Parts: sequence; structure tokens; C-alpha cells
Amino acid sequence: MRAEKNSTAEGKKNSAAPVQSPTVVLEDSGIGDVKIHENVISSLARRATLSIEGVSRLAGSLLVDNIAEIVGSRRMQERAITVAMDESNRVSLEIKINITVGYRVPEVAAAVQKAVISEIESATGMTVTKVNVLVQEIEAPEEHEDGDAPAADGLDAMPIEPSRG
Repeated sequence: MRAEKNSTAEGKKNSAAPVQSPTVVLEDSGIGDVKIHENVISSLARRATLSIEGVSRLAGSLLVDNIAEIVGSRRMQERAITVAMDESNRVSLEIKINITVGYRVPEVAAAVQKAVISEIESATGMTVTKVNVLVQEIEAPEEHEDGDAPAADGLDAMPIEPSRG
């Protein structure tokens, strides 16, 4: 029994990695814990990401995602958004996106980072320490028909202007 306690104590000392549990306790209100599941963080990040002009959709395979949606799976979101939470209410994310042709990648990625941080921090009170944005593809506006894309009527918000020479 003593060996078990030592290995557990050693595991706690050496574990600087995020908590393995998909939930984090925000506070103990005296009448019970308030916990947030990583699916909530992922959902907030998804909504914030898709609100940015130039983001065509979360990255993934349309065929696989459409099949998954038909059978009721939400796995696409899990593949496109990775959430890591720790015990001190800090969260970091990696978001994989596709961008519409004609937008500047660094500007869209920065806008995604700011929107995700704002959405998660204001909704949960947690601290977002990092938002890595991985741009996987550049798509023509008509290439995505999955309903995740923002309306194409505002495509002139951050278009690439021709160079003046």
C-alpha cells in the first residue's frame, strides 16, 4: 500500500501536463461544485471561430464529417479543436481551420485568436493562455456547403488588395 502512495505522489510531482479529466472545477459555491466540460470550451471556440470573416469552416474531411453528422457524431469538432485545461482554470486550444481564398492568412488567424479568447474568457471566467491556429487549406467560397461557413455576402472585409507598382 505504501508503494502505491509513493507512485501516486511521484505522479503528481511529475505531472506538469494539463489535467486528464475533460472537466475543470470553476469554484465551490458552498452548495456544490461548478464544472465546465471541455465540450463547452470547444463549442464556444467553434462559434467564435466561425464568426470570423475569411474562415470558411473548421478543417476536416467533408465526406467523413458529413457521414459523422448523419449518424449523430460530433467527432469533427473534436478533431478540429483540441482543448487542454489545467486545475488553475487555465485553458489552451489548437484550432484547425480552412480559409476562403482572397483573405490574408495572418489577419484571419489573429482575428480567430482574439475572438476565441474573448468568447471563452467572458463566458467562463477561465484564462485562455494560448490559441494556436493551424490553417490547413485555402478554399474557394463555393467549395464548402456544410452550413458551417459564414455568409459569403461580406467577402470584402479583409480581401487581398492588388499591389500597386
